[in-house]
Amino acid sequence: MTTTVLPRTQVGIIGAGPAGLFLGLLLRRFGIEAVIVDNRTRADIETTIRAGVLEHWVVDLMKSLGISARLEREGHFHRGITLRFKGESHHLDIEELTGGKRVTVYAQHEVMKDLYAAWFAGGGQILFGVRDTRLDAIESNRPSIQFRRTAEAPLETLPCDFIAGCDGFHGPSRQAIPAAERREFQKVYPFGWLGILAEAPPSHHELIYANHARGFALLSMRSPEIQRLYIQCPPDDAIADWSDAQIWQELHTRLETTDGWKLTEGPIIQKNIVALRSFVCETMQFGRLFLAGDAAHIVPPTGAKGLNLAVADVLVLAKALRDFYGRSDFSALENY
Repeated sequence: MTTTVLPRTQVGIIGAGPAGLFLGLLLRRFGIEAVIVDNRTRADIETTIRAGVLEHWVVDLMKSLGISARLEREGHFHRGITLRFKGESHHLDIEELTGGKRVTVYAQHEVMKDLYAAWFAGGGQILFGVRDTRLDAIESNRPSIQFRRTAEAPLETLPCDFIAGCDGFHGPSRQAIPAAERREFQKVYPFGWLGILAEAPPSHHELIYANHARGFALLSMRSPEIQRLYIQCPPDDAIADWSDAQIWQELHTRLETTDGWKLTEGPIIQKNIVALRSFVCETMQFGRLFLAGDAAHIVPPTGAKGLNLAVADVLVLAKALRDFYGRSDFSALENY
């Protein structure tokens, strides 16, 4: 089999989503080379709409990386949240309670645009749309990533010192760890989330979490023109069985208040039902492979934690790699 061997890099990153790009930028700051590969196209990644709630420390990190200009102009900064029980609203001022911290609503695909702009401006390389990606020799000190650029293209090998698996739950990285070595845990919850995107201005300036006898509801937003709303539903419901009128009626019922507040309606441009589950692969390191983000753990969208947890992973990993290259100290990597 003919294989093209590419120039060696220090860290090969599989996955050009938030985990992979944040890791790449952090490594660049520490003077560590990295090449990123992904089986998706750049357009696919930039147009995938995901939750965009950023914790305070993630925004601070984006500022330190020089990628926060658009976020600071266009993001929605929330001082707190509102909890609603039996039609009564209770506001929690998180900024006051935490000494000035707040959350920021800024869509994940917008974060990706900022990450890509910074990565390419610094000469970074991403190979998009690769196929047949697999990991080789991860238990040695000379691992590699193999892939094809098209279905008919020859196999290429990217030699590296370390591999970062930032390729999500369905990627090849976690599967490269022998099954006998993986410790995995999963919990499937007995309910689902029906989510919609609606062309309507936000009905409230902050998130509302509503408890109701018919089930939970959440009011959020994506932009000044787009609302994001969720209702709890049976996990085996089919979205085709929920008309737009039924969805709005259920939202009105669960979010109703005693103070005259009104829910703003608009055309529903996207709707789906998500089964809620949690998954953790305790084995986040095997040989020279390190998992980060959804490759290692999945959390339900209820807490908007996915991106924040992914960034937390790669911050730890980047610092451990800095220690290895800067001081020949392997201890942080061994304890990742």
